[in-house]
Amino acid sequence: MSNSKTTHDVHIIGGGLAGSEAAWQLARRGVKVRLSEMRGSGEMTPAHQTDGLAELVCSNSFRSDDDTKNAVGLLHHEMRELDSIVMRAGETARVPAGSAMAVDRDVFSAEVEKTLSEHPNITVVRERVDALPGAGLTIVATGPLTAQALAQSIVGATGEERLAFFDAIAPIIHRDSIDMSKCWIQSRWNKRTEASNEDGDYINCPMTKEQYLAFHQGLIDAEKTDFKEWEKDTPYFDGCMPIEVMALRGVETLRYGPMKGVGLDNPYDTNEEHPQGRWPYAVVQLRQDNKLGTLWNMVGFQTKMKYGAQVELFRTIPGLENAEFARLGGLHRNTFLNSPQVLDRQLRLKAAPHIRFAGQVTGCEGYVESAAIGLVAGIMAADQLAGRDWKPLPATTALGALLSHITGDADAATFQPMNVNFGLFPPLHDVKKKERKEAYTSRAKDDLKIWLAGSAETVPA
Repeated sequence: MSNSKTTHDVHIIGGGLAGSEAAWQLARRGVKVRLSEMRGSGEMTPAHQTDGLAELVCSNSFRSDDDTKNAVGLLHHEMRELDSIVMRAGETARVPAGSAMAVDRDVFSAEVEKTLSEHPNITVVRERVDALPGAGLTIVATGPLTAQALAQSIVGATGEERLAFFDAIAPIIHRDSIDMSKCWIQSRWNKRTEASNEDGDYINCPMTKEQYLAFHQGLIDAEKTDFKEWEKDTPYFDGCMPIEVMALRGVETLRYGPMKGVGLDNPYDTNEEHPQGRWPYAVVQLRQDNKLGTLWNMVGFQTKMKYGAQVELFRTIPGLENAEFARLGGLHRNTFLNSPQVLDRQLRLKAAPHIRFAGQVTGCEGYVESAAIGLVAGIMAADQLAGRDWKPLPATTALGALLSHITGDADAATFQPMNVNFGLFPPLHDVKKKERKEAYTSRAKDDLKIWLAGSAETVPA
């Protein structure tokens, strides 16, 4: 590698997909970059197998490459328009996978490393960084397995406790797939926030005693994910106990916890004594998850059930028979920021604006999403160095929608890692449901063209 004492304009910490993408976007704009990667210095993470840049730790799939009907495929398209190194290397390493994009992980990593190492504006240094730099433009892209010393430094700078824990994530459902002929909107005891809609804050899905008992047994019987060896000693986060773990504590536990029906009047179950509606035996509540109101999360339904088991069981809940999931529940050992709270709209740490964050540590989920946030962080830093005002990406694009979610549109109180999906996009109300996905992608492509035309400096010849 190059001499580690080479001067640089931007210091990038982390040589995964996000850090590699940020380095590439900066270097091709004439910016000198120091890329610090601890693997190869004698250090290793529990999940990585090599010291290669942009190593794919889990799957070798970048998921759907359909840019006409799929949100991640649209993200691929937008990244290609911005000359993404991840998409470039992905084409070189591509293997057959139908309509999906999958790669030979060794070829992919080698291609990224070769391209970055040969660029005159990039110095790759194998070193562990234990603290956030006190000065100088910096991009932190250390992923969900950030080393302990640096994680502690981040905690010190953000004031937000974000150490390694199992965070069991609740599913998120597309609002327009919920059958509201069986559900109703109401806050418990009709208590509402100032931001409430006319009726309340929650969608309520009622259960009879028989439905609840069957559901409770389904939670206990469902297939669960296995722990990796290096995850076994990591504790659950107290606020994210998986629902099936709660179910094991007794048949009534959930009815006195997240499935409590007290204070909720079911308008579909009325009589003379309860003209406003009786309280259900049990209830599943959904809470709005984004400002657009297109995504709703299942309150208290953090889970480590396998994906197929989740879909099968959760579609037995009244009103969710045809539910479409923007994100299924999961269980991760994770280190991530509460980005809507601690980052500004340009991914800068509010408490230390010379530092940007990128990739999975910001709370995006997935290879492509991680790289996409690295791409955007790189362009933002280049514009800042050049004295240009950052022109925000349209929220109608995949890049803009994902960025908006991370930096402020998500609810900071319930923020969890998220893949790109159409629920993050401003809704299209005048389009038939079956035509909506194509309408989203068409609008995004048109708006990206307009953005690029007004931001010609971001795409050098």
